[in-house]
Amino acid sequence: MYLAHRAEDGREQTVLEHDRNVAELCAGFAAPFGAGEMGREVGLAHDIGKCSRTFQRRILGENIQTDHSTAGAQEIAKYLGWPAAYCVAGHHGGLPDGGGRGDAASCPTLSGRLKRPVEPYEDFSSEIQLERVRFQPPKLLGRGGFTMAFWIRMLFSCLVDADYLDTEAFMRGSPPPRGSPPPRGSDVTMERLLARLEAYTARWKPPQTELDRARCDILRACLEAGETQAPGLFALTVPTGGGKTVSSLAFALRHAKKIGKKRIIYVIPYTSIIEQTADTFRKILGEDVVLEHHSNVDFGDDEIGPPAPEKERKKLAAENWDMPVVVTTAVQFFESLFANRPSRCRKLHNLADSVIIFDEAQTIPLPYLAPCIRAITELTVNYGASCVLCTATQPALGPLFAAIAPELAPREIAPPIPAQIFRRVCYENVGPLSDGELARRLGGHCQVLCVVSTRRQAQAVYALLDKEGSFHLSTLMTPEHRRAVLDTVRTRLKEGLPCRVVSTSLIEAGVDVDFPAVYRAEAGLDSIVQAAGRCNREGRRSADDSCVYVFRPDSDYTAALPHSMKRPLEVMRSAIRDDPALDAPETIERYFTALRQFTGEAIDSGRIVSRFEDGTQDPGRPSFPFAEVAKEFRLIDQNTRAVLIPRTEEAKALASRLQNGERSRALLRKAGRYSVNVYEPHFNALNARGALDILEEDLAVLIEPSLYSETTGLALLADGGVGIFL
Repeated sequence: MYLAHRAEDGREQTVLEHDRNVAELCAGFAAPFGAGEMGREVGLAHDIGKCSRTFQRRILGENIQTDHSTAGAQEIAKYLGWPAAYCVAGHHGGLPDGGGRGDAASCPTLSGRLKRPVEPYEDFSSEIQLERVRFQPPKLLGRGGFTMAFWIRMLFSCLVDADYLDTEAFMRGSPPPRGSPPPRGSDVTMERLLARLEAYTARWKPPQTELDRARCDILRACLEAGETQAPGLFALTVPTGGGKTVSSLAFALRHAKKIGKKRIIYVIPYTSIIEQTADTFRKILGEDVVLEHHSNVDFGDDEIGPPAPEKERKKLAAENWDMPVVVTTAVQFFESLFANRPSRCRKLHNLADSVIIFDEAQTIPLPYLAPCIRAITELTVNYGASCVLCTATQPALGPLFAAIAPELAPREIAPPIPAQIFRRVCYENVGPLSDGELARRLGGHCQVLCVVSTRRQAQAVYALLDKEGSFHLSTLMTPEHRRAVLDTVRTRLKEGLPCRVVSTSLIEAGVDVDFPAVYRAEAGLDSIVQAAGRCNREGRRSADDSCVYVFRPDSDYTAALPHSMKRPLEVMRSAIRDDPALDAPETIERYFTALRQFTGEAIDSGRIVSRFEDGTQDPGRPSFPFAEVAKEFRLIDQNTRAVLIPRTEEAKALASRLQNGERSRALLRKAGRYSVNVYEPHFNALNARGALDILEEDLAVLIEPSLYSETTGLALLADGGVGIFL
């Protein structure tokens, strides 16, 4: 009767009980991509190293360390080879790098660990019998290495989620979960959710204007495509103001109902609009079926075993996306797909057999475009996902997909809509403008939006405006603060009151505001077109009376931009040199084609795809850089850390609870609404000033209130700061 876990109340769970429970769950999770039998054996093997005398002494209270996952990896390698061994070896500390034949037993690589001496554990065979099962590989794409590594990570996801769920159930005294548990809120079927959406959109009919008719045509096309199209890769190209968000949800719900998909994942590039989108979905579908998950505060524990009480509380904050509708960020989505830690990977198996919508697909950062495209292809071809590239400016990604899977051409969902129907603005290039001249021009408008590329310029221009009726927005303000400012802005716009807003690019994509005029600092063409979507959004004014002024800021602002922002700006200037029609489809296609060609190999600047492809040079011992890539794969150039700003009574109460050691999923999610994510140099500057109470590696509380302004947010504390918002 070897023990796997002991609860604080003295209850005990045997290795046999735990491994059988995990095996059943893991098999159910892996079944959608044809790996159910492999999942069962991996689940049975993962904790057999606990059948050692040393581990049993540890679980009975002795303060000794022992490595049980290596024993399980060595045993499963005899039956199922290295792919299964990766999963078992990494189910505590994360998927290891594969390493090479020459690695010593002391190396942390899989090759080294398979040579490592371990505590005797042979008695496991009296309770657990492993079997050799037939390995059914997924359809190999490219040279096959990336495909195999992706498959291993998906199987790993099944194992660690099953391990976590059974451990949690035992610690809580709950019955063990069985089979493949349905999503939370699953009593609400896709059919019922679709009915709720159809009731919501009934108010669109009958359409009253030409614009409303176009929106209804797009909605109808999305519903029809969801019913008639086979699973695969789709494109939804809808001009700003065309009802893209609701129409894409309509396609996903109808498609999920028709094909039997398990859940809908909505991937958004900007944290600034995730709450707005999630709120829209909750209004349409109900509070209990929509999970909002982003990285403002993300406390995933990397250990699966019996945790200390404070670690258990943090683990409860981790999400595995077991809801019918999930709204998340591109950072959370793609970085999880290339992660190696259990806490980041446990949700990945829930992407299989789902509908995944990539809102504003053109915003995938160029240095990571190739691995992101490859991941979308894998999900579509090998995991039964239907993926939708949803944007107002399709980035001409078809050739990249075709290079991986020639049969995988994005199918357009939206009907062709005459361009003039959605033409609501005109563009004017006004050339160079100093901050003073820009502020003078803005002051001449009653209502105007100005979008700049750096937080420093946003603060500088705002400082030059009359404060009555003027507002500032940037990610140096908490989400709750930005939301309050946007509510005030919308009210003033509606009532015709003076309203001049200076913002970083956070306002460009999806934020529902409608200005009669917009100024946009030169940037990538897609950014300019997105900013134009905040001008005459509802088409109540003529296009000629609704102007988007593109200006060139002072050179010191442009010089401060990172290379990833300078390149799109240069390509934009070239793309419009001979054709000033910024939003014409041919101009947009020319821009994205030139941008991709100009970038060349930089669409995979870290050689992530090729490094995984090269991992199968020794077929019997595939060596993949899981841990190495996980450290490197960051969609933003620098990691950020959350600073909770106790500016309201609720935020102060949350800060107090966190400072007293309290942790829960609900608490951390609430804290995210009152937090600012700052780059490492900014965080260090605040800490050096003594302005922070650091609670965790990724969370601190601001304890110097004077550093947070009610108009511009958290002080920069430096003459710089680039606005990159993902």
